[in-house]
Amino acid sequence: MFVLILYQMNSSKLSSQNSQSTNTSKNPKEPCVKIIPLGGLHEIGKNTCVFEFGDDLILIDGGLAFPTEGMHGVNVVMPDTTYLQANLKRFRGMIVTHGHEDHIGGISHHLKKFNIPIIYGPPLAMSMLKGKIEEAGVADRTNLQSVEPRQVVKLGQHFSIEFVRNTHSISDSFALALTTPVGVIFFTGDFKFDHSPPDGKLADIERMAFYGEKGVLCLLSDSTNSEVPGFVPSESSVLPNLDRLISEAEGRVLITTFASSTHRVAMIIETAMKHGRKIGLLGRSMLNVVGKCRELGYIRVPDDLFFPIRTIRDLPDKETLLLMTGSQGETMAALSRISRSEHPNVQLKTTDTVIFSSSPIPGNTISVSHTIDKLVYLGAKVIYGKEHGIHVSGHGCREDQKMMLALIKPKFFIPVHGEYRMQVLHGKTAVSMGVSPNNILILDNGDSIELRANSMIQGQPVKSGIEMLDNTRTGIVDARSLKERQQLANDGIVTVLIPISTDGNMVAPPRVSLRGVVTSADPRKMSLWTEREISWVLENRWKQLSRQTGPKTFEVDWIGVQREIESGLSRRMRRELQVEPLVLCLVQPAPSGTPTYKPRAISEQQNKKNRSNNPQVNKNQSNVNKGRDNTKQNIKNQEEEVTGRTRRRRSALTT
Repeated sequence: MFVLILYQMNSSKLSSQNSQSTNTSKNPKEPCVKIIPLGGLHEIGKNTCVFEFGDDLILIDGGLAFPTEGMHGVNVVMPDTTYLQANLKRFRGMIVTHGHEDHIGGISHHLKKFNIPIIYGPPLAMSMLKGKIEEAGVADRTNLQSVEPRQVVKLGQHFSIEFVRNTHSISDSFALALTTPVGVIFFTGDFKFDHSPPDGKLADIERMAFYGEKGVLCLLSDSTNSEVPGFVPSESSVLPNLDRLISEAEGRVLITTFASSTHRVAMIIETAMKHGRKIGLLGRSMLNVVGKCRELGYIRVPDDLFFPIRTIRDLPDKETLLLMTGSQGETMAALSRISRSEHPNVQLKTTDTVIFSSSPIPGNTISVSHTIDKLVYLGAKVIYGKEHGIHVSGHGCREDQKMMLALIKPKFFIPVHGEYRMQVLHGKTAVSMGVSPNNILILDNGDSIELRANSMIQGQPVKSGIEMLDNTRTGIVDARSLKERQQLANDGIVTVLIPISTDGNMVAPPRVSLRGVVTSADPRKMSLWTEREISWVLENRWKQLSRQTGPKTFEVDWIGVQREIESGLSRRMRRELQVEPLVLCLVQPAPSGTPTYKPRAISEQQNKKNRSNNPQVNKNQSNVNKGRDNTKQNIKNQEEEVTGRTRRRRSALTT
């Protein structure tokens, strides 16, 4: 019971560790290694981490993430690299752990902003990265160097990095052992312990244990599957189920999976060949990855196994297998287009079998469900879900994480690569494996730690955040643009065209247009509100927004005028109608001296005031109104008489 209570106390202490230091150094000015994650914490994706000591700074991985709901028109999300750009003089190079997009997808974008002296990484990752930077036109801004297992590279004067093979869902995946002046730092990258990987290349447990015995100061470890107990199954466990489903299919087989899951892709291709099926590849990333794997010898099959997709009608259904992108329900991916009957070469048949050899990434569940629903509606047999045993994770579960902790035996521990709850649970696992809760930090992007031989102290945070790229991957979507897109999607847009003279008068009624705005206000009321806001700005803000430069010339801050009117109208609509549409004001300047337009609200107020001040007018108006009322009553009585006579005649005829 005492142990349980102590563990719970330690766990709660761990979850609030962010703002605390661990084993405070006696000499805070003593040289230290700084570790600064710029992405990959409290999230899935855009893994990017800075390591620095003295005048040397290196970068590990440079990934991207995919947009969340509400990021309208955003294609990919990158980490903010402001801190890195401010320290380019100390930048010595970059290390890549493996070739997944959340680890290399942002590098070509970074190269458009700054040079990277050298990038070391595994052969497949370097091959994929080469294609990306050539396509982006930045191949001359860095030098790519492939490495082999247990190879040691040196960056700057203070960092020696050994590449230690691990197992993951992609070929050529490495952990890193960084030897620094303060001690060894072990960085797992994405990993699991697969004891029967499809390519036969086992994790280098021997080398991991070597460093554990030598002494590891700090471990940074993958937290993705911290919530899942046990060991993750081997990638090879998927093969029998895929083999059975492909052999049993009566017609064509359509399989979707992550293009970068090279082990899975290789197994599918070999199984198709075994059952006499030709393979058609759909999706740009699928074509690229298969091409790179064949170049490197990771997939060895004859060329005639593949067929051009335009010739699909020439093949018997029983001899056809289509391997494609779209496992995450991406709108423009091959499978999504097929589900909408929009693909130019592939139309779904009722005899087709569609296999999802994947699981939805958090945030993609709804889009994947919609794709599956459309495929079922078209009559295909769709196979998906855990119960079929056609997908396993590439990230280690809780027992895998325990095994890594047991091998490395770190003094300090930082859980990385995962959402906050995953990091906290991973920290609790480390406590159960003997790591002191005082030696564990749960970091966020932009946090920094100062690591010394006897201490790990949380330092000053640096600027971090995100950069959102639109569908061209060249234009950056700033926060204001994103907010405007969200307003458009949620509440529509109001456009206002206003002619205003340079001497500060409204010279014509404003034209108001509503698009996508659901409101009970009629157009007349909207016009009155707009006129009132314009009048208020011209009366109360004009002096601050303009200055007279000559007898009849004025200099006007038209942008300021527009923003004042937009803000006022936005506040009124929020107050009166409880909606927040995007308000776009367009001012049409008119020469000074142009005749002034009198707003209707002011005209009505003046007329009302004149009537109240003139009794004779009020009396005459009252008589006029009384006469109108009498006339209406006479007409009503006549109508009632006519109606009554008609009813009596009808009843007489009926009897």
